Amino acid sequence: MNDLPLSAGLPASPDHAGPLARLARDQHYPAGALYVVATPIGNLADITLRALYVLTLADAIACEDTRHTRHLLQAYGVQATLLAVHEHNERQATEGILARLRAGERIALVSDAGTPGVSDPGARLCAAVRAAGLRVVPVPGPSSVTALLSVAGIAEGAVTFVGFLPPRGAARERAWQRWRALDTGLVLLESPHRIDALARELAALGERPVTVGRELTKQFEEIATLPCAALEAWLAADAQRHRGEFTLVVHPPAAPPADDDALPAEAQRVLALLLAELPVKTAARLASAITGVPKGALYQAALAQRAVSPD
Repeated sequence: MNDLPLSAGLPASPDHAGPLARLARDQHYPAGALYVVATPIGNLADITLRALYVLTLADAIACEDTRHTRHLLQAYGVQATLLAVHEHNERQATEGILARLRAGERIALVSDAGTPGVSDPGARLCAAVRAAGLRVVPVPGPSSVTALLSVAGIAEGAVTFVGFLPPRGAARERAWQRWRALDTGLVLLESPHRIDALARELAALGERPVTVGRELTKQFEEIATLPCAALEAWLAADAQRHRGEFTLVVHPPAAPPADDDALPAEAQRVLALLLAELPVKTAARLASAITGVPKGALYQAALAQRAVSPD
């Protein structure tokens, strides 16, 4: 295993490190553990000191694309052994990683961008490591999901993470029908190649707001909140908007207005008794006198109960 090494501006000795770098070094980093490391989603300056330290400390880095990760590490001056772990080999690669962890190695797991295991490869590996009785350590950081949620301005209501819908066909239709029926906000991810299809699907939600983010944290970042029905036109208004990956937050449906006119239980009971013997207007007038509830509200409730024309 590696000793505690120099990494990307973190001094080798805590005595010569600044206070932030020292905080990264002072954390306990157990051997034989898988470290799930979030990496930038666009702006390389968003890497955390702790992520840099773990990437340098690790005996090997499991990554989605070795070429992409090697380029990322070069930007930080980090050298490491890379292990390819992607959707096509995750099951097979897991066995090799488990063997290395059992031998006491520290393995870092990264995706091409953001947090591994969140609509990215890595979830199966994490599950297998935990099932084997080994430790999985999160090293949190950049995420398109939390980045967009933080600026969407959703103060109330639950939000459900959906991620990517199936790419096409009946599977996509079934998934969309399932998710749109939820009484929560929705977090969706989409590629530029399928964003128009998603916009057409979202149009069925009408005036419900959606916050859309593209090129998050990059030079041409764009974030907008608009009605779901207007998303397709917004995309068509600028050809550049079909570039980059998309994160979307469909806001929770508006809560139904509070029913301030709902009758108290006692008023409903009195009205029902009077309606059994009296015409609507008379029953409403007497019920109002007895309960203090406005006569108009009682009259409308009486009409609904009797479904008759005014007498």
